Amino acid sequence: MQFGWSVDEAGAFDVLDAYAEAGGNFIDTADCYSSWSASMGGPVNAGGVSEEIVGRWLASRGNRDEMVVATKVRAAMGEQFSDHRGTAAQREGLSRRWIMKACDDSLRRLGVDHIDLYQAHFIDPLVPIEETMSAFTDLVRAGKVRYLGCSNFSAWRLVESLWASDMRNLESFVSVQPEYSLVDPVRSHVEMELAPMCAHYGIGMIPYSPLAGGLLTGKYRRDQPLPDSVRAEENAENRFSDTNWDIIETLVEVAAEEGQTPAQAAIDWLRSKPWVSAPIVGANRPDQLRATIAGLDSRLSPDALAKLDEVSSFRRSRPSLET
Repeated sequence: MQFGWSVDEAGAFDVLDAYAEAGGNFIDTADCYSSWSASMGGPVNAGGVSEEIVGRWLASRGNRDEMVVATKVRAAMGEQFSDHRGTAAQREGLSRRWIMKACDDSLRRLGVDHIDLYQAHFIDPLVPIEETMSAFTDLVRAGKVRYLGCSNFSAWRLVESLWASDMRNLESFVSVQPEYSLVDPVRSHVEMELAPMCAHYGIGMIPYSPLAGGLLTGKYRRDQPLPDSVRAEENAENRFSDTNWDIIETLVEVAAEEGQTPAQAAIDWLRSKPWVSAPIVGANRPDQLRATIAGLDSRLSPDALAKLDEVSSFRRSRPSLET
């Protein structure tokens, strides 16, 4: 959750309360959330604010032992770390030095004595993966971290890390967090290599952005004016295409036939994939969260899933990839 950017602390507490009341127990955030907020029109935020909000909520509700707390390390933490003062290893990354400091900082902000799932936010090409996994291993064996995961790793980078851990008797990643949804080209990026790799090695997949930044909620329509928001502009630049409009229109049609909202149908499609452990869904308001949770009680029919598979298949637009 990126609390402190799109929702303030009071709103975050409301969302977390609704989540816990519904039986939710997995909270995913990152140390850098949301250091970019000022540049996008939000409050000044050097990073760490989301962890602090989660930590204060855990303390006020007294439910730490009931929650699985996940956070991430790698990204730069505000201007004091990312304005090119000092070396890269001193301000961000996956070096031993930075991982050790970042973990202690996250523990302090969260107000906990251990992190349940500590994740490499994205690859650091300047640091050998052996150094990264060695540092992570020391955190696990010191009791500061329970399990290790990664985010935004390609299949070959993840296999490289598993090999390094196996060869050196180090702790290994148990999960990966990719962007994954119906939209093109995100689906192909996951299903061509990462999904079969996870199935083969027993790696849990916990995908983020299952609604593609709101694109799959049904609020966007082909040839209609954009809502006035930064997110809408981002979608227009990165996700609007004829292929994705076809996907959206089919999703809206299927959802209506199945008695679901487009968002519920998009998440249900993701849940149908055997390599997905659980999708990560964000919400700014309790009603958004409750609408998502309500959709978990129903499942799309095989025919509906087949329609969504067909319209979003990367082989549909790139038949040369058939094997």
